[in-house]
Amino acid sequence: MNTKEYISSGIIESYILGHASPEEAGILECVMKNNAEVKAAFEEAQKTLETLATAQAVSPSGDLKSKIWKKIQEQPAEEEKLISKESTEGKEYNERIVPVQIQAKANWKPYAIAASVLLLLSIAGNVFWINQQSAAKQEMTKLAAENNSQDAAMQKMNRKLSLFSNPDMQRVMLKGVEKHQDAKAMVFWDQKTKEVYLNAESLPEAPAGMQYQLWAIEDGKPVSAGMYTEEKDSQIALASISKAQAFAITLEKEGGSPAPTMENMYVMGEI
Repeated sequence: MNTKEYISSGIIESYILGHASPEEAGILECVMKNNAEVKAAFEEAQKTLETLATAQAVSPSGDLKSKIWKKIQEQPAEEEKLISKESTEGKEYNERIVPVQIQAKANWKPYAIAASVLLLLSIAGNVFWINQQSAAKQEMTKLAAENNSQDAAMQKMNRKLSLFSNPDMQRVMLKGVEKHQDAKAMVFWDQKTKEVYLNAESLPEAPAGMQYQLWAIEDGKPVSAGMYTEEKDSQIALASISKAQAFAITLEKEGGSPAPTMENMYVMGEI
């Protein structure tokens, strides 16, 4: 669902009228923080609904209060009149009251039918509304997930930029060896802390049960510089290396190897 479809889904109006669930309200509030178009649509809808409410407001007539009060005062008087007539006329009153009761009962039939029809329409409307809300809820959850994914990607990009802009960070380009000429990776080596970060997004995805391992070549000998995972990419230091003349990456069994498997080397780069 794109932004325009989300705005037209009706969730904004539902939120303003107080019909949105806590989850839907939370998603909308999160989207409004990150999407100026949705926020503007919310403010516009709020103004529109306030304008309609004001325009359609009807002031009660000035004599409405007096009419209601008069009707309340007349009700006891009518009841007293019926009781008095029953005590004085007895049988005659009973004969007259029976058809009145029958007539009153008959008059309720149209109202009962109308009420039944309204109930059915209300149920059908609620079912339709629930279906619409369920579809909108699924789309909003999808949109929120996409926004979270974009936020994570932006944070990762900012982290990479900080590595590139850090003057203490030495960058070592690792190029593909003969078997994997298209492979490449980048090592970021902090000359102050000696921490090593790895950007290896360009390497093929490791097969199940396998993992990439970074090696530092110190005095001609390979030393493990940590195991690579996608979560660590450019984010978390793999190891602390005091000195090195080169770096290389091999594909090893998950968990790493005490020595590099040379036939599984993918990239290497000298300092």
